[in-house]
Amino acid sequence: MRDYPWLYEYCLNRFGSVEALEARLPQARSPAQLAAVSDDRYLSLISLRIFRAGLKHSLVDAKWPAFEEVFFGFDPEKVVLMGGERLENLMQDTRLIRHLGKLKSVPRNAQFVLDIAREYGSFGKLLADWPSSDIVSLWKLLAKRGNQLGGMSAPRFLRMAGKDTFVLSDDVVAALKAQEIVDKTPTSLKDLALVQTAFNTWQEQSGRPLCHISMMLSYTVNH
Repeated sequence: MRDYPWLYEYCLNRFGSVEALEARLPQARSPAQLAAVSDDRYLSLISLRIFRAGLKHSLVDAKWPAFEEVFFGFDPEKVVLMGGERLENLMQDTRLIRHLGKLKSVPRNAQFVLDIAREYGSFGKLLADWPSSDIVSLWKLLAKRGNQLGGMSAPRFLRMAGKDTFVLSDDVVAALKAQEIVDKTPTSLKDLALVQTAFNTWQEQSGRPLCHISMMLSYTVNH
């Protein structure tokens, strides 16, 4: 695999200046910022990510105020009490995206958020304390214990929340293949470990967050 100086020079040549490159990079929140966010906001973000999956984001975002209303501001203590009959009734609400499976995921993830809060103090504290050097294990925890957070949903939720993570977009996977880190889309524990190790190496070389490295890698793929 190529080192970080090569990656930086490639991106700098592509965009022409440090300022142009930096303006394109996502920002991660600090641990203190992550810990300060309330559990209801994390439940809202988890749910937003789930409803965005497979749909135009702007369509979902436009409807989100109605979701905030019917799900009690995503207060997990209230949402967890929503039974099947109430969720069935929401299927008649034209303000919402009426997908029963996704609607059912909200109270299930409310229970997940409450469980995490009991174990770690708050959902935000879990994110704040989790080391970026093993971010794939956080993906696994979210996928295993949350509802409908498998595949790309866990890392994309973390990116939305501001937790530092790389995202295995098509371009990032293509870049990892080009650098011979993996030979296919990484899904196995072995391949994910190889990818994590590569990102850790680039992070040590650069001092940059994973989200910067991830985005810069995507820029090395020609379109």
